[in-house]
Amino acid sequence: MEATGRPALYVCSVLLILTEVSSDFIHIPVLVHHGIEGKPLLLPVETHSSLDEAEIQGTWSHTRPSGTRTTLVTFTKEAYITNMMFRNHLHFKAPNVSLLIQKLNPDDEGDYHLSLNIKFHNKTGLVIEEKTVHVTVDVPVSTPVLDKSPSNAVVEDKANVTWTCSVERGTRVVFQWLRDNVTLTPSDRYRFSQDNSTLFISPVRKEDKGTYHCLASNPVSQGCHSRAVELNVYYGPYNLEVNSVQGLRTGPVFTINPGELVFFECQADSNPPNSYVWIRNATQVITEGPRLEVRSYTLAQTEDYLCRAFNNVTQKQKEAQFTLVVASFGTGKEKHTQEGSSVSPLAAITVCSLFVIGCMLLFFLRRTCHPKRVLLSIYNKPFSEQKRPHRSGHEDATEDFGIYEFVSIPGKMESAQASCRSLARLESIQDIHTTIYDVIRHVPETPSHSLLQ
Repeated sequence: MEATGRPALYVCSVLLILTEVSSDFIHIPVLVHHGIEGKPLLLPVETHSSLDEAEIQGTWSHTRPSGTRTTLVTFTKEAYITNMMFRNHLHFKAPNVSLLIQKLNPDDEGDYHLSLNIKFHNKTGLVIEEKTVHVTVDVPVSTPVLDKSPSNAVVEDKANVTWTCSVERGTRVVFQWLRDNVTLTPSDRYRFSQDNSTLFISPVRKEDKGTYHCLASNPVSQGCHSRAVELNVYYGPYNLEVNSVQGLRTGPVFTINPGELVFFECQADSNPPNSYVWIRNATQVITEGPRLEVRSYTLAQTEDYLCRAFNNVTQKQKEAQFTLVVASFGTGKEKHTQEGSSVSPLAAITVCSLFVIGCMLLFFLRRTCHPKRVLLSIYNKPFSEQKRPHRSGHEDATEDFGIYEFVSIPGKMESAQASCRSLARLESIQDIHTTIYDVIRHVPETPSHSLLQ
């Protein structure tokens, strides 16, 4: 049991030593290098100061992409030997065991292996360290050249376009395509060659027009732009419209005032520009060009018009029909006010009517309930309508016995606050503002002579 445990402990100790040395003694900061043909390239190695306490022996070797492996340098702590075939091409930099390739050529591509044996004087065991660095050799990319076929303008839906991007110098070139500075990607009409150097557009459409350029790059060159090339596409007509700043438009119907001079504009999106023809009542050709002048006094009450746009290159045409009605609808200023107003005429008429009705009701209500008119209507009643008969003099003094009250009629300042209801009840002489009460307590037994006279 002990015999088995001791070798295991020994192996673990060696692995621990290897791990400590491997992590602290040697380090290669860059494992992939993109070199430029004709330029030097350094494969740096960082070593620890503990190198002074150890014996080292190592080699640098090169494996080409074909698989051929060649030893370049063999070295120890005291000396190194360079392969005679690469003596003027390589330089070994002791004591940090870095390797310098003085002038790169395409044959220098491949993997570079560093194998290092390390033995420390104060420790047992041997440490073997290996690192691999990958090197590529590229030629910088020259300015790309962009070609287009055909070189002239093309007709939409009838032509195809082929773009080609090429460079005089450069290895491992990557091509990118842009239209109006927007990257293009494959689609149902956009196809690219295997190396992306060719772009096919089939068929060409209106949206393909614009400025094209290609971008070429590789690991040792930033993107180089080609010159911009314009793609001119003949298309249209599209979006045909008839407009006028005069008259009143409702859908395809224009209404104009009698005697008014009206101008119409016919416009459509097209390349090259369209030719225009104006036709009245389906048969009569009036004029050519995008502008039409109409004098309403020469028209019937209603007439039909047609604007026809024709592209001479694409051989396509579009038509727009409209009806012209001559009727009085107000001046242009009134029309503008009507169109700019957010309130409809019906709503305005309704509001005015309600306002007039409200004013009339208020007038009749004030007239009926005015305090002075109510009082006059009460005191001007005929004698037959009085509730109590009027007596002049004192025919019977006994009838004068009772409680008398003084009625205060609202004055000028209070008349506006008197309600119609309180004034209407004034006829029955009830609920009136009573201010003075007096009770006659003595009734003379014999009427005096002076009272009878």
